[in-house]
Amino acid sequence: MFFRHGGLTRRDALLLLVGASSMHIWSLLFSQPAAQSDQSIFINTQVSQPNAQLHKISTVTTTAIAKQTQTKTQTVTATATVTNIATPTSKSRAVLPFDELPPTEVLAHAPGWTLFRNLYMSNGTLLLVADEEGRKNFPEIRMMTSTGLAALNTPENIAQREPTDHDMRIISPQEAKTRWVYTGKGGKEPGLNRVWSVEGNTLLFNDPSQFLRHYYHFVAELFFGVQAFWHGAFSLPLPSSESNALSPSSSSIHYTTTHPAAPPIHRAIFAHANADGWRDDPGFNAYFLRAALPSLIVEHQEDWTDRIRATRPVPSGNNPTQGQDSSPEDRAWHFPLVLLADRSAAHRGVMCGSTTQRTASEAWDYMRVKGKLRGVHVGGWWAPLREAVWRFAGAEEGVEAVSRASGAGGSGNSNTPLRDTAKQQQPMAHFGFGVDVTDVVGLDSKAPVLDASASEVVDVGIEHQKKLPMPKRVVISYISRQSARNRKLVEEDHDVLVKALEALVERKNGERKAFLEGFGRAVGVDDDGDDDGVPPLEWELSVLQAEKMSKDEQIRAAARTTIMLGVHGNGLTHLVFMNPKRASTVIEIFYPGGFAHDYYWTARSLGMSHFAVWNDTHRSYPDKPDVDYPDGFQENAIPVHGPTVAQLIEDRVAGKL
Repeated sequence: MFFRHGGLTRRDALLLLVGASSMHIWSLLFSQPAAQSDQSIFINTQVSQPNAQLHKISTVTTTAIAKQTQTKTQTVTATATVTNIATPTSKSRAVLPFDELPPTEVLAHAPGWTLFRNLYMSNGTLLLVADEEGRKNFPEIRMMTSTGLAALNTPENIAQREPTDHDMRIISPQEAKTRWVYTGKGGKEPGLNRVWSVEGNTLLFNDPSQFLRHYYHFVAELFFGVQAFWHGAFSLPLPSSESNALSPSSSSIHYTTTHPAAPPIHRAIFAHANADGWRDDPGFNAYFLRAALPSLIVEHQEDWTDRIRATRPVPSGNNPTQGQDSSPEDRAWHFPLVLLADRSAAHRGVMCGSTTQRTASEAWDYMRVKGKLRGVHVGGWWAPLREAVWRFAGAEEGVEAVSRASGAGGSGNSNTPLRDTAKQQQPMAHFGFGVDVTDVVGLDSKAPVLDASASEVVDVGIEHQKKLPMPKRVVISYISRQSARNRKLVEEDHDVLVKALEALVERKNGERKAFLEGFGRAVGVDDDGDDDGVPPLEWELSVLQAEKMSKDEQIRAAARTTIMLGVHGNGLTHLVFMNPKRASTVIEIFYPGGFAHDYYWTARSLGMSHFAVWNDTHRSYPDKPDVDYPDGFQENAIPVHGPTVAQLIEDRVAGKL
C-alpha cells in the first residue's frame, strides 16, 4: 500500500535498510559486555536492590525464562518486576525463578507470636525449610500455631486445636527441591523453581473470627500485640545506662514517643475470617485499621483459599507433561518476612495462659525482657498507631504529634508553627512511609538478653508514672452503658455517680477560681505537684454515650481524657487512645465479686494506672483479685457508690494513690 500510493518509495526503503544494517554492525563492534550496574531500571522506585554480595541479581522477565533454562552463566542477571513493595531488607527478599530456595529462619518468637524469614505455604500447610542443624533453632510447633478452630474451654476442643502436620511442618531442603524445583530432562538443566513470593512484609492471622469481631480483642489485643512485637523486632536493644532509668528526661528512651520507626507492614491475611469476620458491629475495627495503617492490603479467608488451591498438585490423569520430564506437580508461596499470630498458641504461654489471659501480653513481655520496648512508661512503642488515629480523627494531640515528628527535624518542639513544620517535615515514619530499615536487629543468637528477674529489666508501675508531667487540665470521661443492652449500673446509682462527679468538678474549679482571684492573675501550671504558689488545675467532666457520638468524636474525647471511668465493657477499649500523663487512670466498675484482666493489663502496659471498683471498695496493682464471672456479671443491676468513686479520683489526681 505504501509503495502503491507513494507514501514510501523503493529508494526510501533501500536507504532505511542500509541504515538499520549499519547501526546493527556498529553496535556489535563497539558494544560492551553486559554487567551488573547500579543503573539498572526498577519499575517500582521504592524497591531497593538487594546486596550484590549476598545475592547475584539480574534481568530475566517471564518471557526470557525459556532461554534461561538452556544457558546459565555464573553471573546470571535478572530484573524483578515488582509492585507495591517498600524497602525489603537485605536478607528478606523475593525468590527469583532460578534462585536456590532460602532456608526458613525464626527471627523472634514468643508463644503465639513468631517472626519468620522465608516461610512457605503449600496446600494449606505452613512449611519451614531447614536442615538438621537449622531445625534445632525452631520453637515447638504447638507454641507457634494451631488448627485455627474456635476456642471452647473443653478437653475435647483443647485437643482439637493442637496443630498437626497439615497445619505446620518442617521439611528438608532436599524435599523442598524435589517438590518445587524443575530440573528439566535428565536433571542436567538449571533448576527452575515453582515458588512464588508474596513480596513485602506480611501479617498472617491464624485466629478464627470468634474474637476478631470484638473491638477490644481486635485493637487492644491482636494489633496491640502486633505493634509490640513488630516495633520490638526492629529496635536496637537498650543500652545498659537506660535499662531501668527513672529519669523522665527527653533523652530517656523509656519516657519518649520519638524513636526510629519499624518498616511498614504491607498486608494482613485473615486465614479463617471472611470480610465480615473481623468487622465489629459498631464499625470501630475497620475505622482503626484504615486510620492506623492506611496502606495495608487486607486478604480474607477466600483469598487464602485461592492461594491454597493454586498450590495443589495437578491430578495425575490431567497432567499433560506427565512422563515427559521431571517437573514437580505442586507449587508453593514464599513469604520473605511474615509475623504469624495464633491465639491458641499464645494461650499455651505462661504470660497469657496463666497470668493475664491476654494474647498481646506474650508479645509485650517478650520484647520488654529483651530490652527492646521503647517508651514503655508512656506507651511509646504503641505511639505510632495511637498518633495516626489521633490525626485521622482530628484530635489536637495528633497535630502536636505531627509537629514533634516532622517539625524542627524531630526536635520534639511542639511549639513549632505549623507553617514552619510543613516546610521542614520529613517522611512520616510513624505511618509507614519513607522507612529504610536494613534488617531485623538485636534478635540473633549473639544479641544480649536481659535477665527477667534482674533489676536491669524495666517494668511499668506507679513509681515511673509519677515522673511524668501533669496534664493541662483534668478531664474525667465517664463512659455510660445505661443505653446498652447489658452490664448497666443500677439506675439510681448511675444518677448519684454523675451528681458526685459534677460536685467534685464544681468544687475543684471553685478552688482554682478562688486561688486565681487571690493572686489577681493567672499563672502557669506547675508539673511537679508541689504546693508552691501554682494554681490548681482546671477540671472537666464528660458523660459519654458512644452510640450518640461519631467515631471521630469518641477518639478526640479519649485523647484528652485523664480519668476514664466506666462499667467493664467495650467502651473502655478507648483507653488505648489516651495520652499517658502522671494522673492518667482507668477506673473499671465490676459487679461485686467479678473481675477480668482486659483493661487492667492493657492500661498498665501503656504506663497508666488501673483501679477496679466494687460498689464502695477498690483495688489496684499489685493487689488484684482472681478472674471471676459470677452470676450478675453481665446483668443490669451493677451497684456503685458514687461518692467513693469521686473521692478515688480526687485522691488519684492529688498523688495520694
